Amino acid sequence: MIQLYYSPSSAAMAPHILLEELGAPFEKVLVDTATGAHRSEAYRRINPNGLVPALADGELVLYESAAICLHLCDTHPQAGLAPALGTTERAHFYKWLIWLTNTLQSTLIVYFYPERWMNEGNSAGVAELKSHAQARVGPLLDQLDAELARQQAMHSQPWLLGAAFSAVDIYAMMLCRWTRNFASSPARDRAHLGPYLQRVLARPAVIRAFAAEGLAQPWV
Repeated sequence: MIQLYYSPSSAAMAPHILLEELGAPFEKVLVDTATGAHRSEAYRRINPNGLVPALADGELVLYESAAICLHLCDTHPQAGLAPALGTTERAHFYKWLIWLTNTLQSTLIVYFYPERWMNEGNSAGVAELKSHAQARVGPLLDQLDAELARQQAMHSQPWLLGAAFSAVDIYAMMLCRWTRNFASSPARDRAHLGPYLQRVLARPAVIRAFAAEGLAQPWV
């Protein structure tokens, strides 16, 4: 059985929801980051970076949330959560998934953990970097909002890739959720992102995953 190593409301959310969408049997393995379990020797044998998520699928062990999502889509093609290989739609799927993890997610990580890039005790530097990161997130959310506006204006389609719901919608919702406590301009306040996020949240698989992780409202 597939095992998903997770902690609630972390980057494990996208693989968790994807597994629920697939209807594949899997076991959740809690990695209690509050007690430092992600830094333990036992867990670092699974993910040497000491981060969640990780996934074990038989003898295969993967880390990196986007890589896990790609693997699950490829091993469950019948679910249709990624476009067919070799198509233009698949190319856009790759583009958006890599953009989400390499651009938006990496910027959010700087916002949430600015101290990682500063000398210990440099509180002014931490505050400045955090402020710059939040300012950078805004235009990235605007880019997502503009793509949704384009899809709806040109094709009247509800999802990031158009008519078909896919893993990139799950990933986008997860990252947009991370902005829910922004003092200004969280993702949900944008004209197209707000309704889009509600469409993702209405999916039964998302509701099951949020319930299983014990997450309270507001979800985004």
